[in-house]
Amino acid sequence: MATEAFEEIAETFEFLDDWEDRYRHVIELGRAMPAMDDALKSPATKVEGCASQVWIQPLLDGEGASARFDFQGDSDAMIVRGLIAVLHGLYSGLTIADVRRVDAMAELARLGLDEHLSSQRSNGLRAMVARIETVAAQAAAD
Repeated sequence: MATEAFEEIAETFEFLDDWEDRYRHVIELGRAMPAMDDALKSPATKVEGCASQVWIQPLLDGEGASARFDFQGDSDAMIVRGLIAVLHGLYSGLTIADVRRVDAMAELARLGLDEHLSSQRSNGLRAMVARIETVAAQAAAD
């Protein structure tokens, strides 16, 4: 299960033959993301387990499992900011129930990220996914 935005990212990755081009594309996705307000960059939104500074601020429209999920995110590293943009493409606009059904690691594997990221970046990506999954679980329980 993936959003239309994520499918577009996956199609672009299929078109780009070289990992260097894919890497640049991820960075461009990060640059195109709206800036996160500095006031939201707090310990409450900081994602632990990332080598870089990473913040994710969930945005829910509605309540419970039918609430629509979105988030703002930012990082001090351009490639990580790009990974946040990829996750935004994967999750944004889904209901909380659908967010909980996404197999993020399988979807991200379609992009080949698991083969080309350093272990630190992979750990950070898993930490970001875990944060989103935790938010979804808490929202579903409300």
